Amino acid sequence: MNILRRTQIVLATSAAAFALAACGAKEDTTIGQQVDGAIEQTQQAAENTQQELQAAATDMQREGEAAVQAVSDSASDLAITAKVKAALAADDQLSAVGINVDTLNKVVSLQGPAPTREAAERATVLAEAVEGVSEVRNLLTVAGQS
Repeated sequence: MNILRRTQIVLATSAAAFALAACGAKEDTTIGQQVDGAIEQTQQAAENTQQELQAAATDMQREGEAAVQAVSDSASDLAITAKVKAALAADDQLSAVGINVDTLNKVVSLQGPAPTREAAERATVLAEAVEGVSEVRNLLTVAGQS
């Protein structure tokens, strides 16, 4: 072989060797290191999922507590309404009058007719005396007055 041909072969071989070395530099990790990396990524994903599940469970617990509180408040309002209606029915001035009683968040609203101004004021006193009432809104109208 002549020298020119040998030089070309040596240069081509060297270039190929450098190219392979450069490619190999990117993949210096062993199979064991690659497996370790995959395990680490899986563990991190599992930890992230666990944190997300814990956050979701906490949110669900808060929502459940809020729902229980809403049901409890509603039951409390119903009990207050029943007690106020019973108190009005037991009063001889108000028992025959159709007073509408509504309760929302422990605030009692009285609507409808009252025979006299005194009877309307008495309805407020009776409603305020019921346990759990925080406020009474007397919207009763007295016959002949506005």
